[in-house]
Amino acid sequence: MSTVEYMKTIREKYSKLGYDPYGWHKAEDSPPWTPLAKPLSDCKIGMMSTAGTYVAGQEAYFYKDDTSHRIIPSATPMEGLRFSHLTENYLPDARRDPNCAFPLEPLRTLADEGVIGSVADNVFSCMGAVYSKRRVDEELAPAMYEAFAREGVEVAYLVPL
Repeated sequence: MSTVEYMKTIREKYSKLGYDPYGWHKAEDSPPWTPLAKPLSDCKIGMMSTAGTYVAGQEAYFYKDDTSHRIIPSATPMEGLRFSHLTENYLPDARRDPNCAFPLEPLRTLADEGVIGSVADNVFSCMGAVYSKRRVDEELAPAMYEAFAREGVEVAYLVPL
């Protein structure tokens, strides 16, 4: 299997389409850091992946600035997971082994072994190819925050694709 240079691929694609170089977001400040108030072994863990994961029977993602997310029960069998994403070249591996983009089984194992307290009843996915920082800030991020809060998540595990 060959390595895909994502940033280079995007730059080349935009250039061929006649666009200015893509303006990758650069944070001006470091994100806030909050130390855990209790051991990880006592915490409920939530997960959000940008892999465009959904459960068979749910609606797949659109391919341009889709800020929706999918609620995925954490007990979902791995063979019930599906993927749709703007960056199709990443999906063959995820379709062979969903854990490489949506590591639900390893989380369940960590809970079974007592490394983490538990996995939230529902975990989440979105399609990470949202090119509007404003829409991420105003739509996707608040929706994910609310979804984690409804689950009682104490630690959020974010899995970027």
